[in-house]
Amino acid sequence: MGSKLFVKSGLLFVLLLPLQGCGVYSFTGANIDPEIKTVSIANFFNEATLGPPDLSQRFTESLKEFFQNNTNLRLVPSNGDLQLEGSISSYEVTPAAPTADNRAALNQLVVRVKVKYVNTFNEKDNFETVFASPPATFPQTESLQVAEQNLLPDILKQLNIDIFNKTVTNW
Repeated sequence: MGSKLFVKSGLLFVLLLPLQGCGVYSFTGANIDPEIKTVSIANFFNEATLGPPDLSQRFTESLKEFFQNNTNLRLVPSNGDLQLEGSISSYEVTPAAPTADNRAALNQLVVRVKVKYVNTFNEKDNFETVFASPPATFPQTESLQVAEQNLLPDILKQLNIDIFNKTVTNW
């Protein structure tokens, strides 16, 4: 009986060994070097000509909240071990699904965010890129203000996920 316990313990050790690595893993897929303790997320400015007036604040706060909920990093005002900054570069509403009388039955909303990421522990992870939300459609009969209320929470969430994945999951 003692040898079976020893074999089971050894097998468990061998199975768990690959999970040990250089970084800290989480259920979100984050792979963060244990030396990294802080993240700073500067206010994202709205450079887009359209969009609600509080869009940059809503986006910035949602990104901060996403990092706080999905990592053990401490949010600091500036000079974090990981640093994010950028702007909302475009907010576009375009027609989609034209009808026979050349009207749009649907409109699409796409938000693009320009992000600069700095990892002070690993320079090769640094990047500057633009993230675009998938097109979110809404009926032409619906006002933009109503569509924004319905669509923006999901758009911001998807942008947060994409930015998070690019910065700390190495996907």
